[in-house]
Amino acid sequence: MLRLVLLAMLLAPAASLSAQNRKAPARPNPIQREYQAAADRIIAAAMADSAAWNKLAELTDGFGHRISGSESLEQAIDWILARMKSEGLENVRGEPAMVPRWVRGHEQAELLEPRYVKLPMLGLGQSVGTRRGGIQAEVLVVSSFDELKARAADARGKIVLFDVPFTGYGQTVRYRGVGAVEAAKVGAVAMLLRSVGPFGMRTPHTGSMQPYDSTVARIPGAAITMEDAAMLHRMQQRGQKIVVRLEMEAQMLPDVPSRNVVAELAGREKPAEVVVFGGHIDSWDVGTGAMDDAGGVVIAWEAVRLLQKLGLRPRRTIRVVGWTNEENGGRGGQAYRDAHRSELAGHVAAIESDGGTFKFRGFGFTGSDSAYAVIRQISKLLGPLGGDSATVGGGGADIGPIMALGVPGLSHNVDGTRYFWFHHTDADNVDKIDPRELAENVAAMAIMAYVLADLPTPLPRK
Repeated sequence: MLRLVLLAMLLAPAASLSAQNRKAPARPNPIQREYQAAADRIIAAAMADSAAWNKLAELTDGFGHRISGSESLEQAIDWILARMKSEGLENVRGEPAMVPRWVRGHEQAELLEPRYVKLPMLGLGQSVGTRRGGIQAEVLVVSSFDELKARAADARGKIVLFDVPFTGYGQTVRYRGVGAVEAAKVGAVAMLLRSVGPFGMRTPHTGSMQPYDSTVARIPGAAITMEDAAMLHRMQQRGQKIVVRLEMEAQMLPDVPSRNVVAELAGREKPAEVVVFGGHIDSWDVGTGAMDDAGGVVIAWEAVRLLQKLGLRPRRTIRVVGWTNEENGGRGGQAYRDAHRSELAGHVAAIESDGGTFKFRGFGFTGSDSAYAVIRQISKLLGPLGGDSATVGGGGADIGPIMALGVPGLSHNVDGTRYFWFHHTDADNVDKIDPRELAENVAAMAIMAYVLADLPTPLPRK
């Protein structure tokens, strides 16, 4: 017994020190104390069923791709507006925007030498087509713009293939943007591109090219798979002659009318002050654009519906927008800016969801330091969803035009590990989206928008 008493006496100071060193739970910040109960209700309601996933599946299965200028886009917009009205959302409307119309047409690529292979390919948005009957030429493979310049004499009259490994979207996508122009400068007759993405199963990725340079010839541009680009590169390294035939009917047609999808939960005290959020309703003409970006539209749409269902009407208006023509023009974001320019002083914040629908990771923010401090407090409400911190730097292509006029901007961030596996491909379909992760994103967007719209004072701009 004496030994046990002595041992207890020896251990007691250590146990006391250990207890002192243990971190006390962080005290809730003022916003947490005010809004935690509402946040918990929102999370519970969002996670109760698969309503968001079912709505996304119905939209994408029912209408397929939604490229700007297409009948399928306008039919999808009609369906969304009718559905929003039937759900009782307020001030539902389509706001007009003129959009470009690029049509892919028939296209194919074939390796003719050193052996015959049909090459899966996708023409790049805004590309011109080939002449009737296609282009047949030798291929020069390069890994950078610098290598192309160094081999300019070898490129004349050839199809230039950029075999550029994916090191990040921002770094690699520039080859898609201006590759055709750079190839034309050295006399190439067409440009091929290793698809912009980190992973492939012989699936090509499309995407938009930047406008052609009027000082050089306009040559067609297309993406092939990363596997085939690597194979052609190996053939060149062995000294083999590579011949490809490329045929594309792509063409730009005159602009056509489209619409931004708009619906609201009107503010109870200050309806003229607005938190706007959403994604883009258009997509490329491959796959069904479930992640990019019907998911972003549905996340915001469901967030507003949930708030209305729960009776959580904030002081200010929450406006959900499905912007049109993000993929190949950005006309929807520009049209929103122009239509609401006189109201932008009352826009508290803009949030864009256009990074996929995987596991929620938090929000990025662009605005004043004082506003960022508020966003960080709100983010603490999101701990149960796995993303309770906010990072510096946020926004998006659709909200960019109003951010440039002073509106604080947020990006809705998710785990992007697999996003570029499916981005701009035939594989972007609803089966890649987990219903629970989608519901978590709905909850996160609903909480952020609701609190921003309900705070006693608006988010400071200075």
